[in-house]
Amino acid sequence: MARVVILDYGSGNLRSAERALQRTGADVEVTADHRAAMEADGLVVPGVGAFAACMEGLLQVGGDRIIDHRLAGDRPVLGICVGMQVLFDEGVEHGMQANGCGQWPGTVERLHAPVLPHMGWNEVQPPEGSVLFAGIEPGTRFYFVHSYAVRKWEMQPSESIAPPLVTWAEHGEPFVAAVENGPLMATQFHPEKSGDAGARLLRNWVESL
Repeated sequence: MARVVILDYGSGNLRSAERALQRTGADVEVTADHRAAMEADGLVVPGVGAFAACMEGLLQVGGDRIIDHRLAGDRPVLGICVGMQVLFDEGVEHGMQANGCGQWPGTVERLHAPVLPHMGWNEVQPPEGSVLFAGIEPGTRFYFVHSYAVRKWEMQPSESIAPPLVTWAEHGEPFVAAVENGPLMATQFHPEKSGDAGARLLRNWVESL
């Protein structure tokens, strides 16, 4: 049975994520304990609200270091919603810039869309070879709640490292909906609120641990 820790840093739908992951058969713990987060088979970083506030909470529990150390040891991490956004270099909200964890280059910015927040069900466009979306039918919708996103993928290709698999969606303009980059994966949408499709995605992740 895979052991999964949901990092509790004061932000995120912790209980709904916990229940969704338990339904995959994982042994799930919600905690900010550094040792538990490091030793788990998989770490989930949730997040709702403002980028800067989430980053502040993450720093207070040393979450940035936990993520860094896990990835250095090739240990899986899954970011969800703002938990995905803080993995990038920076976020800009209301003209204010805040530094992120810097695992991926890029800026989280306000979407150019006629209606914000982007709230509800939307299709995504996963690439071939995706682990997260394995067995999920094309055109399947996932549940989004956000006004900010990464609008362009900035990581440059490397000859020695397999390129990340980037999934896109569109609301007013294209934006990054999910990333799979070795042990580091993330979704802008909420799989724990995305019904059967979200449950399948979480099961895919847990089975990959």
